[in-house]
Amino acid sequence: MPSGTASAPPGTGGPPPGRPRPSGSGTPARPPETVPPARSGSRAGPPADAPAPAPAHRRDPRPRVTELRLSAFARHRGANFPVGRVTLFAGPSGSGKSAALAAYEALARLGGGAALAEVFPDPGALVPERARPDAQRRRGFRIGCTADGAEGPVRLDVAVQAEPELRVVGERLTAGGLVLLETALRDPSRPSVQAAWHTAGSAPVTRAPLPDDRLGTALLPLRVAGKTDGQRQVLAAAEQMVVALRSVFPCDPRPEGMRTPVLTGSGRLLRGCDNLADVVWRTRSECGRRHARLVDAVRTGCAGPVTDLLAEPLGDGTVRALLDRGDGHRTELERLGDGELRYLALALVLFTGPGVLAVDAPGEVPDAMRGLTVLADGFDRCLDPRQRAELLRTAVQMGERGHIRLVGAVSDASWAGGAEAVTVVHLDA
Repeated sequence: MPSGTASAPPGTGGPPPGRPRPSGSGTPARPPETVPPARSGSRAGPPADAPAPAPAHRRDPRPRVTELRLSAFARHRGANFPVGRVTLFAGPSGSGKSAALAAYEALARLGGGAALAEVFPDPGALVPERARPDAQRRRGFRIGCTADGAEGPVRLDVAVQAEPELRVVGERLTAGGLVLLETALRDPSRPSVQAAWHTAGSAPVTRAPLPDDRLGTALLPLRVAGKTDGQRQVLAAAEQMVVALRSVFPCDPRPEGMRTPVLTGSGRLLRGCDNLADVVWRTRSECGRRHARLVDAVRTGCAGPVTDLLAEPLGDGTVRALLDRGDGHRTELERLGDGELRYLALALVLFTGPGVLAVDAPGEVPDAMRGLTVLADGFDRCLDPRQRAELLRTAVQMGERGHIRLVGAVSDASWAGGAEAVTVVHLDA
């Protein structure tokens, strides 16, 4: 690639966010191009009876992701997916459900400051299958999202070169049609991209190099002084995007890991929920009200009578979780079926919060302004109709409180199509 030319890896649906455009020119920036959906295989939309958007004066100030864009990622091309309080990606095997959740998780980790190599250990697998390399053997992918909040909708789009080496080649942050940050790879021999952010001061933009292995939006709070109205607008939009992305908890309970005693530790639930007994040991005494609600949910989803869910120490530094049957008998979790264990773990996740889950929560943000998004791949795996209906009801209920959002993947969502406040995204193989 010639020096001084911005480009995106082939197969990403066009060039990456282009050269920075001076602000204040009076011409709104055109959003990044997307791949024409030759056969995207994706269709999405909110429920037909979805409520109308709230007036501006009633806008929810909590930062939250409201749209996921996969311009060119894995099997998706030109796909835009709505994200609500409870969102279910539904489709057969191979339709791209897991890829959509993987893209969401990748954006969350990048928003938390993680390096590309940590987020994409096998980037070549994420390049669209029929994307052809250019003369320099480069290929890549494009992902993005919209985060709503006090600053209104803020868009983020990122172009990543996967081959021959992993690097960011373009990024764009926009709000209200105004480009707030734009980066482009100008000199492939340097490990940086040229960035320009909105200033609206003595100079319309500020230009500086940024690393090509991290998300520039996450670095803006460290680089922008906030001396002008334009800089403060950039900071507010970047912070809204980062806060919306950071509080994400990917969860895929593994029953085989939940059946054995575990060492006591931090009491923060891990992705596979293997340390569920340790978390129950902690939360049962810390929050009696939430624990009581959890027990009610467990009573609905587990066979037989249940009066309590508890953990007991075994004297060797480990604890095990049990169901109290109320007649002096207790059942160890190792005796429960896979569906019961997955149900129990997912219910625990929905009734707890960032302080109990192993998430990168923004500690500088007040709790009232913080939300948590749970990513549950295989949400309905091993669950019977009663269990999945109860979990969906719980997710909707917690979503109405504003602090928990659920994005799940299911093989079939016919059982959830009529549920209120549930966004179902149908994917075709």
